[in-house]
Amino acid sequence: MTAGRETRSDTTPPADRILPGGDGLGGEFYAQAAQTGVLHLQRCDDCATWRHPPRVLCAACGSSRWSWQPTAGRGRVFTWTITHRATDPAFSEHLPYAILVVELDEGPRVVGNLLNLVPSELRLDLPVRVVLDHRSDTVALVDFAPE
Repeated sequence: MTAGRETRSDTTPPADRILPGGDGLGGEFYAQAAQTGVLHLQRCDDCATWRHPPRVLCAACGSSRWSWQPTAGRGRVFTWTITHRATDPAFSEHLPYAILVVELDEGPRVVGNLLNLVPSELRLDLPVRVVLDHRSDTVALVDFAPE
């Protein structure tokens, strides 16, 4: 790793990154974020359990009744991986970069890119906030920046 790459702290994800499809509950997840500007997760209408990734039935009580609810947009780093070889060509100029698993204040864990911090400065339990990367009327991707 070169010194220049180690000190890198990108603030903007690549414009041409691969986008998720818009079908099913996964598509609804990205559309909620795009249309509201706030990260929403499913929450069971019967037992109030938050869940992610989106699914039809509640794992806690089996209910099929749920709604999209806004999150506080804050959490803590649970784990991460540092990528040194980009699988998406759009990220080849951004190496190395970190993909985080963040435990949101509501409980569920969400995956997203790290912004505004070099990967070598990551630590467990680091407070982060959600930064939505608005790509269209139906897709906003989840990134995280330190608090």
